[in-house]
Amino acid sequence: MDTGKFTGFEVTLQKPGIAWIEFNEPEKLNGMNTRKKRDLNETLIQAQMDNAVRIVVFIGQGRGFCAGDDLSGNHPLTDKDNPLMASIPPGHDSPIGTYNGLKHISQALNLTIRKLDKLSIAAINGVAIQTGLSLALSCDFKLAADKARLGSATLRFGLLPDEGGQYLLVQHMGVARTMDFIMRKRIVSADEALSLGLINEVVPESELRDRTEALALELANGPQVSMRLMKQSVYQAAELSFEQSCEEIASKTAISDHHPDARAGVSAFREKKAAKFNDWLSDYE
Repeated sequence: MDTGKFTGFEVTLQKPGIAWIEFNEPEKLNGMNTRKKRDLNETLIQAQMDNAVRIVVFIGQGRGFCAGDDLSGNHPLTDKDNPLMASIPPGHDSPIGTYNGLKHISQALNLTIRKLDKLSIAAINGVAIQTGLSLALSCDFKLAADKARLGSATLRFGLLPDEGGQYLLVQHMGVARTMDFIMRKRIVSADEALSLGLINEVVPESELRDRTEALALELANGPQVSMRLMKQSVYQAAELSFEQSCEEIASKTAISDHHPDARAGVSAFREKKAAKFNDWLSDYE
């Protein structure tokens, strides 16, 4: 995948296969715009298709993880921008334009994150509002700095959580809590977000990057084929009946049981030693 600085973010690749996507516009609290979303979507597709990538991490610079969409309307390219995708009309200039802008740009980004076979981590370093919250909730793991604040808050502007935020909130904490969270325009601390089930862990601000790296390394060294299949099964289990879920995981087990990683795991267990997985990825390290 392409690494370097792009539109409002930069990408680095760390062994063994950890792609760091770092939002680098702290003066804007890493607010989003159409150009940035399209470049992020392209970066994620590259990550999905590149065997050198195992884990995707999002993090922000400064006080914000991502404070939502940049409503200033002023999004000129700067010297540090290196667009991956050509500029196109952002939509939102008419009812059908809003529909198209959401479906093909804004919602597409969160759907791409969720559809990644590879595990994703949101390292929420600061404010995560609206778009930023939806992006974080689309990830598989959410770690937050103790000073982070999270909220939907779209109703403060008379707007809706139109990038799938309502679905993601219900998925994480249920209907009753979501209704309270959205309708009362709540912005909560990291500790309260943890109690609500929105995030996995709260860590001291100074330790967020190190803790995220440790988690990413743990996940990257796990059996990638089985983990990617398992990720799909967990999300699908939330939508399927018990019988359907059993059928679904049986079909995936037919793949994982016969993969070299399974043989490596069983052999290591018998020999009472730590398993070494992912020999099939050794050429990409």
